[in-house]
Amino acid sequence: MKDVQKVRDLARHIRIETLKMLTGLGFGHYGGSMSVVETLAVLYGDVMRIDPEKPDWQDRDYFVLSKGHAGPALYATLALKGYFPVSELHTLNQNGTRLPSHPDRLRTTGVDATTGSLGQGVSIAAGMALSHKLAGRSNRVFCILGDGELNEGQCWEAFQFIAHHNLHNLTLFIDYNKQQLDGTLDEVIKPFDLAGKFSAFGFDVQTIKGDDIAAISEAVTPVRHAEQRPLVVILDSIKGQGVKYLEQLANSHHLRLTPDVKLEIENAIAELEATHV
Repeated sequence: MKDVQKVRDLARHIRIETLKMLTGLGFGHYGGSMSVVETLAVLYGDVMRIDPEKPDWQDRDYFVLSKGHAGPALYATLALKGYFPVSELHTLNQNGTRLPSHPDRLRTTGVDATTGSLGQGVSIAAGMALSHKLAGRSNRVFCILGDGELNEGQCWEAFQFIAHHNLHNLTLFIDYNKQQLDGTLDEVIKPFDLAGKFSAFGFDVQTIKGDDIAAISEAVTPVRHAEQRPLVVILDSIKGQGVKYLEQLANSHHLRLTPDVKLEIENAIAELEATHV
């Protein structure tokens, strides 16, 4: 990694802007947005080949947020990287906005895939990667999935497809924050041995702390070659990551703010803004 400090600072600003967006709206997917912040910061701040001034640049790397409910974190990232003004973030989910609750590639500059229906984003990413491979292009594709999203059978069909076609140009991240809409993973459907399952499905697997910026970058910076298996990074994350109040909630998947909750989050924003890393 060229500059850990720079990426860490980007992550802090993504977290701040995402919290401001959702808190201004008064509701939204806080927990799962927070748990992917560091990964977004690494991808857009250190790893991906992008040009915000040319969002449709044919040689760019592609990103798919399969867990589309974390769209606010992606919007904050894109705005901070210069795809559109940061001031536009306050229009999240408003009438006429370019920033709907889930990513829409036809509305938002910098969004490569429309997502939100869980299980489908990874199939889109697989198609992108296969297209690049067949055409002999060097574009890389990165995709973040939620751990609860893995309950969708379509994910496992896509994983088998990815491994069969040896799509080494596609890297998957599993946001293993251990909660989903209706409760913990163990309560809803136990994930069992995720690393073992992915290995059996034909992937190379790394498990990394979800906020370990240096380790995430080290795992995904090297360009993988044809003799290597596709890579999946299991992010051992925390729902609400980076915000103590959210981390300690029984379930922060989606919050509708009461005055007390709003005050807690506003205090967290102020604390992050006062932090110099």
